[in-house]
Amino acid sequence: MVISMSVVAIIQARTSSTRLPEKVLKPLPYGSDITVLQQVIRRVKKSKSIEDIIIATTTEAEDDKIVEIAKKENVKFFRGSKEDVLSRYYYAAKENKADVVVRITSDCPCIDWNIIDRCVDRHLQSKSDYTSNCIERTFPHGLDVEVISFNALEEAFLKADKKYEREHVCPYIHTTHKDKFILTNVIAEKDERGEDIRVTVDTIEDYTLLCAVFDYLFYENKFFDVKDIVRLFEKKPWLKNINEKVLQKKIFQSLDEEIEEAIKILKLQELNMSATVLKKYMENEK
Repeated sequence: MVISMSVVAIIQARTSSTRLPEKVLKPLPYGSDITVLQQVIRRVKKSKSIEDIIIATTTEAEDDKIVEIAKKENVKFFRGSKEDVLSRYYYAAKENKADVVVRITSDCPCIDWNIIDRCVDRHLQSKSDYTSNCIERTFPHGLDVEVISFNALEEAFLKADKKYEREHVCPYIHTTHKDKFILTNVIAEKDERGEDIRVTVDTIEDYTLLCAVFDYLFYENKFFDVKDIVRLFEKKPWLKNINEKVLQKKIFQSLDEEIEEAIKILKLQELNMSATVLKKYMENEK
């Protein structure tokens, strides 16, 4: 007896990004009438394994613009907590009777539907609680897919008590309580590898790079994939220079980890004296 599973993609989106406000509303390609968020939605729609798409945004008035895009693209939306993103995912999944949730973030306009399908297939075949292509990173940043069984999501929702566990949705499952769950990692093929490539939108440098990527690829093929991206960076390695000083946002479990990251950022900005002072302070406190 084959039991069908309801696989639902939930795309989290809000306009109040701290590093680049309204980043998901920016036009991509540059000068077009298509937003970053619309690129994400249209690419996720190409997935063969996803039954439904929900845009999970906040109850803030400023995010009415997100809802308008969801309506325009003919996908569902859910409005929940701004800070407790885990609860936003849980209630969106519960309301839509999801057995499996595919977590996508709205700042990834190059998301590849083929990778989504591969992750979902692996998740169902392995009967995992959590499947992702970034437990061990081999794909470019910005093509991240997380597949979560509803039961695991529900346990995280009920038991996660740390701020970062609730703000980032999955750390309770893949980090702080990973021994309780079955985790599966999906590895890139040789022509898909690009862990040093960053095609997500957090800063103006990221957006500039993506404008260049879309100028090179979009007009030839609106649905270019990971292999096209990797080939482009092989041909034009200088593209990496555009956002090479942008660090991927990380989840910190201690003050020491956060200070270490702060030192890296200071050095990238050539604020070496400040980095030295902070490092000495850290050493003296130990």
